[in-house]
Amino acid sequence: MGLDDDAREYHRSEPPGKIEISTTKPTNTQRDLSLAYSPGVAAPCLDIDEDPDRAFEYTAKGNMVGVVSNGSAVLGLGDIGAQASKPVMEGKGVLFKRFADIDVFDIEIDEDDPDEIVRSVAAMEPTFGGINLEDIKAPECFEIEERLREEMDIPVFHDDQHGTAIISGAGLLNAADIVDKDLADLDIVFSGAGASAIATAKFYVSLGAEASNITMCDSSGIITEERAAAGDVNDYKAQFASEGAGGDLADAMEGADVFVGLSVGGIVSQEMVRSMASDPVIFAMANPDPEITYEDAKEAREDTVIMGTGRSDYPNQVNNVLGFPFLFRGALDVRATDINEDMKRAAAEALAELARQDVPDAVVKAYGDQPLKFGPEYVIPKPLDPRVLFEVAPAVAEAAMESGVARTGVDTDEYAERLEARLGKSREMMRVVLNKARSQPKRVALAEGTDEKMIRAAYQMAEQGIADPVLLGDRETIESTTAHLGLEFDPEVVDPDADGKADVYADRLHELRKRKGVTRSEAGELVRRDTNYFGSVMVERGDADALLTGLTHHYPSALRPPLQVIGTAEDAEYVAGVYMLTFKNRVVFCADTTVNQAPDAEVLAEVTKHTAKLARRFNIEPRAAMLSYSNFGSVDNEGTRKPREAVDLLHDDPEVDFPVDGEMQADTAVVEDILEDTYDFSTLDGPANVLVFPNLEAGNIGYKLLQRLGGAEAIGPMLVGMDQPVHVMQRGDEVKDIVNLAGVAVVDAQDEGE
Repeated sequence: MGLDDDAREYHRSEPPGKIEISTTKPTNTQRDLSLAYSPGVAAPCLDIDEDPDRAFEYTAKGNMVGVVSNGSAVLGLGDIGAQASKPVMEGKGVLFKRFADIDVFDIEIDEDDPDEIVRSVAAMEPTFGGINLEDIKAPECFEIEERLREEMDIPVFHDDQHGTAIISGAGLLNAADIVDKDLADLDIVFSGAGASAIATAKFYVSLGAEASNITMCDSSGIITEERAAAGDVNDYKAQFASEGAGGDLADAMEGADVFVGLSVGGIVSQEMVRSMASDPVIFAMANPDPEITYEDAKEAREDTVIMGTGRSDYPNQVNNVLGFPFLFRGALDVRATDINEDMKRAAAEALAELARQDVPDAVVKAYGDQPLKFGPEYVIPKPLDPRVLFEVAPAVAEAAMESGVARTGVDTDEYAERLEARLGKSREMMRVVLNKARSQPKRVALAEGTDEKMIRAAYQMAEQGIADPVLLGDRETIESTTAHLGLEFDPEVVDPDADGKADVYADRLHELRKRKGVTRSEAGELVRRDTNYFGSVMVERGDADALLTGLTHHYPSALRPPLQVIGTAEDAEYVAGVYMLTFKNRVVFCADTTVNQAPDAEVLAEVTKHTAKLARRFNIEPRAAMLSYSNFGSVDNEGTRKPREAVDLLHDDPEVDFPVDGEMQADTAVVEDILEDTYDFSTLDGPANVLVFPNLEAGNIGYKLLQRLGGAEAIGPMLVGMDQPVHVMQRGDEVKDIVNLAGVAVVDAQDEGE
């Protein structure tokens, strides 16, 4: 099957289309229905009648955008009419939801008269928090947007005009910086003079370009004052009429610094590119075929060519999905009355800044592991970069507040955290720990300091103020890799072979292990050859507060050195590995998943106490369940007795101040109705959030099934029970995983210091 047939099947499969309405409140009982509809619904209705702003409090209005089109200018399809445009508008709704968690009603209006469109849309203001106009042909789209912005007290935004302007504007800011040219000096040529081209030209002026330096061409050539005076162009095109003689696109491009293509494919030749000024910027955005291909544009010049297109298979894709979801997110959350120039400019500047930051591994993987580093091939962030939401939306919200169109305010730092939580419960939970870490950063030794991921993680730790990272390893390799990655920071590096500490650390290792068969010469070899031993002694001596390792080692071999050197805490005999699994509305801690193969009752009890303490670091009050295939004695054998005995030990322990019960089956532990109806004698006062597995095999299998089939996000493994903070990662963990564990380690160290 071809792409077209695949798309048809995708849209027609049950249920047809791409969107549905789902409820956000319980509807399981008669009381639920009485609250949702009659008679309970009368109360909020009367409140809104008294104070219309209560609609934002009681209804979905504050998170609802109307995507409105008449289908007169659908991208790549032309005037196909309102009904045929519906799949596109549903798709727009999917993007709003996927990227910014905004709900959408798509509205297809079978009408060409601007007066009727304005009247229809304005009448729907009570329904929506904002209006996204889509695929309406020029010049009517200008008039419709202008009039609706005047008549409506909610944001109205024509994405076809402004989306491309904002995204390419972000690219232009970065491109100008790379080629070391001022925006005010750029000679900019436009191919195309439709809605998008005119809006983009105006936006470039807003960013700092000079209108007098912009040359705009339509299908008849350069738009000149002479043509404007003769009535050859409409008033919107006339805004960018050039003085002097006319000519064609080739004439306009000679000596130009920037080419902006919003016209048709294949109209720019290599000769035209060669005629441009040094280090040209080319945004050839005609779809699906650009005005000139990436390969031809690059081949035409020997100097730097910064090339952007509308295609995802080339660098620097100008994709409107980087703009409209986040503009509306920021606007809705401060109840803005408009999306004004300040807000659009803030979005472009935030996107430009984001492109300069280190790119998360997940984003790199999503784009085929291609290198993504700020430079000519990367001046615009990728659409799948989750950071766009909590970088752009706060900038938009702040601009709305400063420019006076916001009806309510937000604290931008707190707002960014709320937005991050929209991307998943795990981000919300990690934010608790990372904020604690920032309050008192600690020195974290990174054993595999020469690894690229470790260096990038160290950069993020330092940049975010989470920790003071110490990279262990060959200094020259670390400095060379840091420079290659383009990371502008000067990390602390400790080179075991060159920094004079190896002998001191070898003496300490020998002292600790001399009765375990380690000679002084062997100790010296271990601290020089294995940074796990070096880092463990470093933490044991107090030269660092915490240790991270395991990225390039098998888990047992990475865990062995810190166990031998640092050991368990005074009140602990055992360590354990814990994963925090986050679901949409629930968090559970799973233990032990990495260390103890066949724990007895004492081990299970101690692991439970360690895990409960860890849960509280995430501001979660623990409720622990000892898991088994038996429910409270329904099966009696050696295996089921161990978790039962562990519960007895915990109930007898005066230090245990959290509910714990078992043995119980997994569904009993997590389903409140089972606990309340069948086992109402249980000491658990709600579903368990600390799940203690009977052995390592069950723990490892269980957490992985929950993660993969249950759709949970996993953070860990977090090592509990050590005398000083140590965390052993899984091989192949991503940079964000390292940063998260560093945050946990810092909070561990803070607790140790209290």
